[in-house]
This record gives sequence, C-alpha cells and structure tokens, in this order.
Amino acid sequence: MQQIDPMVFVAVFQEMLGLAFWPLIGFILLMVVAVAGIVIRDGRISPRRLVFAQGLGAFGGILAVWAMLWFTSSRATDLLGGPIDWLLTLAIAAAGVIGGAMIVYVALSFGPTSARRSPAP
Repeated sequence: MQQIDPMVFVAVFQEMLGLAFWPLIGFILLMVVAVAGIVIRDGRISPRRLVFAQGLGAFGGILAVWAMLWFTSSRATDLLGGPIDWLLTLAIAAAGVIGGAMIVYVALSFGPTSARRSPAP
C-alpha cells in the first residue's frame, strides 16, 4: 500500500458501526458547529465551563470504549491482544473524552446561568 485512501477508513467504520455510522458523523458535525457558534456568540471560551466539561468528558471516554466493545460484540480480553489494539482503544477513549466534553460544554452554554452572564470584553 503506497498511499492512504480516506475512503478505506469510511468503509471500515461503516462496516463496524452499521446504521449508526452516518447519524454519528452528523452528530459530530453538529457538535463542532454548536461549539463554534457558542464561542462566536460569547466571544471567548468560558474557562469555568471548559474545566467542568473536561471533567465530565471522562465519562464520554468510558462510554466510547463500552460502545466499541458492544458494536464489535467483543470482550476486553478478546479485543486487547497487541499493542495496536491498545493504541486504538486509547484513541477511541480520547475521542470519547473530547466528544463528551463538547456535549457538556454545549449543554452548559444553554443553561440558565449562561444567559445571565455577559461576556467579558
């Protein structure tokens, strides 16, 4: 294999996730647009919301690894055989942490306390 074809990754993930693949891609794009809109609306990233979102984002990493095990119909002992398996599991957990933090940040931005605060100049 001389070059990397991104469509191979799409095909592999679509095969692994089945019908959940395209809704998941849509949800990821929605979260990216929502976070960008909130940052543009507020004019900055709120440090308090960000730290709280990062703390709760750890649950997103746990959920992502659990979903990986569920989608692949595997047990942890089956899946974590070699070094690449461990790296892939860590990458999935990291993506879950980032996604979880984004979801919490967006949710906190629409909460009742965010409407009362005016953004800092």
